[in-house]
Amino acid sequence: MRCKHAWILPLLMLGACSELHTVALPDPGLYGETFGKAPRADVRTLIVVLNGDGLPDERADARQFAETASETIPESAAVALLRPGYADAQGHRSPGERGGDTGDNYTDDRLRTIGDAIAAYRQRYPKANVIVVGDSGGAAIAANLAGIRPDLVDGVVLVGCPCTLPEWRAYMERKAPDKPWEQPVASLDPLKTAGGISPTLRAAIIVGADDSVTPVQFSRSYAEALTLRGIATDYRILPGRGHAILNDPEVVAATGRLAASLPEES
Repeated sequence: MRCKHAWILPLLMLGACSELHTVALPDPGLYGETFGKAPRADVRTLIVVLNGDGLPDERADARQFAETASETIPESAAVALLRPGYADAQGHRSPGERGGDTGDNYTDDRLRTIGDAIAAYRQRYPKANVIVVGDSGGAAIAANLAGIRPDLVDGVVLVGCPCTLPEWRAYMERKAPDKPWEQPVASLDPLKTAGGISPTLRAAIIVGADDSVTPVQFSRSYAEALTLRGIATDYRILPGRGHAILNDPEVVAATGRLAASLPEES
């Protein structure tokens, strides 16, 4: 069930959708589409899906993942949240600057905006654990958020993550020299922010064995760093898969396992 966000609605619409209320709700600031059937008070897992880099037809469909996850994981709601400056295939867009998609938009200001949006959703679902699912560049952002705002995130699912940022950008400079990969950026490196991650965080890190955009080594290094810190980490390499694996059943299943492993919020 899909519910577009509306914060003050007339009484005649009550009951039409679990997301519709006559009280003011926190404004996330970014465009998001919420999926789920359970009333907000009954939601035990809130899944926030962050899109990958690139145009809508160049990346996996975060809306599809959110809908599937909400239908698969008990007592859940899922939000497909558009990162600043990004649009979806339906023409919705979040405010802000997208940047050049060269690993240049994992910056403090964008992380703050996305973190504040997650905090607003967290207020809407006060009994829910929050799992942030990030695809590609969205995975780098999810990892950074877990490190710099650990109070917001109970679990992360990182899919095709460029999680060792300088090494990944050097790799992409060789692979796609037509873009300015060599230019310095202010983006945060997930490997460096990992020191701030809460020891109670649960992580799933998933990459395709044949991923040529974010090859296995960039996920492996980050998974090893989390394991060394004692973070419970489910690291999986999917045989025969490439980069666009967000909607692979294995990713949905890993998200469900992570949700089931989290203690219930009091």
